[in-house]
Amino acid sequence: MIETFLRRLYFTAVALFLAAPLVVVAGVSFNAKQTLIFPPVGFSLAWYGQIFADPEWRLALIHSVTLALCSAAIAVAIALPLAWFLWRRIAPWANVFQVLGIAPFILPPVITALGFLTFWATVGLFGQFFTAIISHAIFFVTLPLVTLSLGFASIDRALVEAAATMGADDRTVLKTVVLPLILPYLVSGYAFAFVLSLNEYIIAYMTIGFTTETLPIKIFNALRYGYTPTMASVSVFFVVVAALVFGLIARFGDIRKLLGAMASEG
Repeated sequence: MIETFLRRLYFTAVALFLAAPLVVVAGVSFNAKQTLIFPPVGFSLAWYGQIFADPEWRLALIHSVTLALCSAAIAVAIALPLAWFLWRRIAPWANVFQVLGIAPFILPPVITALGFLTFWATVGLFGQFFTAIISHAIFFVTLPLVTLSLGFASIDRALVEAAATMGADDRTVLKTVVLPLILPYLVSGYAFAFVLSLNEYIIAYMTIGFTTETLPIKIFNALRYGYTPTMASVSVFFVVVAALVFGLIARFGDIRKLLGAMASEG
């Protein structure tokens, strides 16, 4: 009984410790005055409205969402055929592509960002918005690659063999058998890449600099002119989006399985 109580007390303390920074940031975002004070002075939602009302913040939001949507889509487009190729084991050297697929995410982000900076500057395309999209897609391709690999691993190969026996070619098998089974993994891989791309700063800054502001870059630039609760509001916005996306994944899919946990045999 005491052991259970101590365990609950420990996890409660850890949860409060992890939640404390978010509570402070959220409290600051509700300040009625333009100041970063906690506890908040008064209550106002004006700083959240400024994200959409202020042209500069609204444009940064559009840039961030566009970057996240496009880069996540490209990452999935790269990861899907690669995961399909690895699952079928067409060639003995297939694992080389798996290593290449996870390599960008293994390296420290600043190292990867410097690599992108060097490449885009060498080819004369530094500062173009599409370079950030491509860079994010390459960096985050690991996420859909991992989730899709888990999805392919969960497929009963007897279903594929049965479809092939009935005369279905590879394209038909992929469209009618494989894709419906891996769809939750595909969606979750896209969601993971989207959320992390939305919050990413280093690679975006190294590829487009200040020529195109995303929300993280806008926050950094705004710090030069002072501190406002709008920055805290954007931080809470990031947390809410991440919680909403992951909450939907948990609601409509088996998030433990999507994260690689094996279901217990009953």
